[in-house]
Amino acid sequence: MKRVISLIVFVLLLNGCNDGNLTVGTIDFSNAATKSCSTTNIIYKLNAQEALILQMPITDFENTPTPVGSPTTKNIDNVTYRVIYRSYNGTISTNNICDVIPPSTPSVNDQWTATAGTIEIITTPIVVAGTNTGSTVISGYNHIITFKNITFSRASGNQVYETFAFGNYVTPVTSHPFAFNKTLNQCSNTGQIYNYTTSGEALTLDIDPALIKSIETPLNLPRKGILSATTNKLTYRVFNGLLSQGYFCNNTIPLLPTINEEWIGVNGVTGISGAIEVTTIKTGTAYIHTIVLKNASLSNGSTSFNLGDSYTFGNLLTN
Repeated sequence: MKRVISLIVFVLLLNGCNDGNLTVGTIDFSNAATKSCSTTNIIYKLNAQEALILQMPITDFENTPTPVGSPTTKNIDNVTYRVIYRSYNGTISTNNICDVIPPSTPSVNDQWTATAGTIEIITTPIVVAGTNTGSTVISGYNHIITFKNITFSRASGNQVYETFAFGNYVTPVTSHPFAFNKTLNQCSNTGQIYNYTTSGEALTLDIDPALIKSIETPLNLPRKGILSATTNKLTYRVFNGLLSQGYFCNNTIPLLPTINEEWIGVNGVTGISGAIEVTTIKTGTAYIHTIVLKNASLSNGSTSFNLGDSYTFGNLLTN
């Protein structure tokens, strides 16, 4: 009988210890997805009853690649740059992290607060295939976040990690529509050829005059040139506002609308990339020049994308 009573007491004690609390010795969120709150500067990861929270200005995640060996760095100050680990006494969700008034359950069982360390961010573009054969587009930027020499203050003493990988955080970009109608215009004063949309994008080509002649080209023998920083300079711009034809052919670039993005054609390599082909046909007393770019790329700093194996810039009508 004493044995039975002892066994019952042991079982009751065992069940009494299992109150849902999570005892934590180390932090591991390597298999958790990175998420963010839509209205706050919070990026976080969840593991059933655990949360790893990074609070910092979202504007620090710039859509610009970081130089090799020179990540963006921010010092943890527990004010603007905060890192917090929490364990709960039950399963949690986004509401526990992002809601202004979080749910009352589950409750926080333990919290570690980072008191020192550095946040390192390495940023690279996410380049994916486009719709045009051979083309690429930039769909976003990936930010690899790592904590260096981070010290967590906890009830049982400090926990230090020399290197702690938080994970990847992706920021989106506005797509480049290239919604041009293929009808080209040419400035009489500079010879620059341009195409634009009223919504605010423009593609210009400071073309070699030798490529635009009032002479028909033989069948399958277009005039050929190559992109460079001077002759045959290709430029793509996205503007902060509506665009009209009056913007072009001025001796100085107008102040408005302002330029949001500027991408420059990558210098071509003969027989490999950045080729320009112009086919000319006569129609009545006029000539139609069809300009095609072959394997042409546009760059902004260290980021670039390709227009494809063959991109039709458009048709230019001359007399």
